[in-house]
Amino acid sequence: MSINDITQAVIGMAIEVHRRLGPGLLESVYRACLVYELRKRGFDVVVEQPIPVVYDDVKLDCGFRADLLVNRLVVVELKAKSAIHPVDKAQTLSHLRLMNLRVGLLINFHEVRLVDGVHRIINGYEQAPGNTLITEFE
Repeated sequence: MSINDITQAVIGMAIEVHRRLGPGLLESVYRACLVYELRKRGFDVVVEQPIPVVYDDVKLDCGFRADLLVNRLVVVELKAKSAIHPVDKAQTLSHLRLMNLRVGLLINFHEVRLVDGVHRIINGYEQAPGNTLITEFE
């Protein structure tokens, strides 16, 4: 299964969870339901994946954790807040860099339409004039 297939499936299942529950609940509720949906469909999901920082060849446990790691390829960060801030996108990108992964999703369940809260984050994207590092789901 390709990274694009995984991200498409995660987004679809997140939309289904949001459609059934609506906005306004805690992040932990959305996380539990999304994990359930992903595992029900055969995805390998690690919850609260520890992310070490490697500094001078030493692994340091600094307490970083990815909300979800799907099929060992895609980091999924979940939020349930009024607005996504640049620091949320930077955090997701930092997790990707530290885990040496290419693609992550930042999903904010506190939106009337979930698609407005889905952000695809790319690690190592070669920026050219007019291109952006972070793409919005449309």
